[in-house]
Amino acid sequence: MKTTRSYTQSGRAENTIATRARILAAAQELFLDKAFEDVTLAAVAKASGVSHQTVLNHFESKAGVVLGVAEALAAQGDSARNAARPGDIEGAIAALVGDYERIGDANVRWAMSADRFPELAAQMDVARAGHRKWLVAMFGDGLPTEPGDREHYLDVLHAATDVYVWKLLRRDLRRDRAETEKTMADLVAGVLRGITK
Repeated sequence: MKTTRSYTQSGRAENTIATRARILAAAQELFLDKAFEDVTLAAVAKASGVSHQTVLNHFESKAGVVLGVAEALAAQGDSARNAARPGDIEGAIAALVGDYERIGDANVRWAMSADRFPELAAQMDVARAGHRKWLVAMFGDGLPTEPGDREHYLDVLHAATDVYVWKLLRRDLRRDRAETEKTMADLVAGVLRGITK
């Protein structure tokens, strides 16, 4: 039988987890909506309904909040992207563009700010490595086995599927989502067709 103390400890642990989740959810919304430099710990605290000190207690710094948000966004994106079937170009690109529709604008803003904020640059490196791993999972069977050639074609696929391509098509050229998916899928199909093993 549990004691009152263990119930209290359990309640505190649940409250701590819930508070952390609330802070992360508020921070994620802010980062998706605003430039990196415009999101402050005070704004995160206000949006999550906690004190500035509570945010610091959970994350220590803005870099800690960024890491938490980046991990949450990556987990959400991985779940969506990995639902695609390996080798299915249209399905993979539809999943990728779906993720970009959700976080692409913020992703571009973060990339543009990364040279001024080391904590952000580190997260962008992690995101690029994750994207490359996804490319291997989706299209690796169609890539050359020789390491130098394989890396070259991974670079080409990375360029064809980068968030900046999505931005060019969706924001700059004002293409709709279907056109964007078709263009990116055509780029990937062209790369894979051009590979001679």
